[in-house]
Amino acid sequence: MNECVLILDNIRSVANVGSIFRTADCLGVSRVILIGTTPTPLDRFRRKRKDFIKVSLGAEEYVKWEYKKEIGLAIKELKSKKYKILVLEQDKTSKDLKKFKAPKKFVLVVGNEVEGVSKSVLNLADTILEISMQGRKESMNVSVSAGIALFNLL
Repeated sequence: MNECVLILDNIRSVANVGSIFRTADCLGVSRVILIGTTPTPLDRFRRKRKDFIKVSLGAEEYVKWEYKKEIGLAIKELKSKKYKILVLEQDKTSKDLKKFKAPKKFVLVVGNEVEGVSKSVLNLADTILEISMQGRKESMNVSVSAGIALFNLL
């Protein structure tokens, strides 16, 4: 069985993060790392966020999670532990998710709803993955994309 750490890089929406937590629990993600402006299950007073729990349905109780301010150090630490860094992003060098075989230990990075994953993070990636689009829209909601990617990789 594969081991997956999921990094949420500056996601803006509490609903998206809560939904991703629920999916992470269902698919067996070992840990979620919340970066920068990504909302956590707890507010600034360390109280459970009702808006988060409404979407996650309590998955934050079962999924290990941590908050880090900067993504670079988190990725470097995981690389030192032999994780392969996979980034979900549309890029000229990206590979088709459907044709990719996941390594045993990997990190999946998903980025901000508007700007995606930064160029500096793309440069740290071992592989950039993309979900091929069939319709007129060029992207999907980040929680939907994370779910599709996790399902395919795990």
